[in-house]
Amino acid sequence: MIKIKNIHKTFSDQNVLDGVDMLVQEGSSTAIIGTSGAGKSVLLKVLLGLLRPDIGEVFIGNIQVSYDKPGRTLSEIGMLFQGSALFDSLPVWQNICFKFLKGGEKLSIPDAKDLAIQKLKKVGLNHEVANKYPSDLSGGMKKRVALARAIVGNPKIIFFDEPTTGLDPIMTNTINNLIREIVETMEVTALTITHDISSVEQIADNVALLESGRIRWEGKSKKLRDSKDPYVYQFVNGKTKGPINVN
Repeated sequence: MIKIKNIHKTFSDQNVLDGVDMLVQEGSSTAIIGTSGAGKSVLLKVLLGLLRPDIGEVFIGNIQVSYDKPGRTLSEIGMLFQGSALFDSLPVWQNICFKFLKGGEKLSIPDAKDLAIQKLKKVGLNHEVANKYPSDLSGGMKKRVALARAIVGNPKIIFFDEPTTGLDPIMTNTINNLIREIVETMEVTALTITHDISSVEQIADNVALLESGRIRWEGKSKKLRDSKDPYVYQFVNGKTKGPINVN
């Protein structure tokens, strides 16, 4: 479903992505892990068509991502942002159905509100939340509203950017369980960027470790903790000494 071929990206004299190659199979849940500054967020922007690579290509399905007109591929992608990225001035239901109220594919207000309530139910929130504003919500509720927005268009692919950052352990498990349930019931392809190993083990089938702009290891999530790869061992165990530069 996603094919990443020899992606390079440099900012000034900093080489952030240095030849990333990766395949994400249709219907799978894949996590990209790595330290802060490893290039995860830059790679995500390249995949979304928001940042043009210096070298390399990205294919979503059989369509090559266009960096001049990224909308063609974005229409098939749902996105859960790290900070939820809700519009403070809009009620929850308008946040969820923003693309159908402001985008090219329009829905009537009653239909959009009904659709938002359906998606709220899917993430464990009741209809009363629809008329609230983001400022009325807890961090966990905001994350679930953002998840409802990510799935509102029934996308083929969903990107999750650090989906559990800032959440307590109970809500972290709640969000992870929701993500896993949505991936399985909607039969979508999921790609998650995270540094949370426990989340990886809950939501991902496959894992890729990105470090210094390159994929250093790929494998099954259930093999992470047993891997003898020096990059994986250092990252999973939080060691300061190893091939990953912690300075």
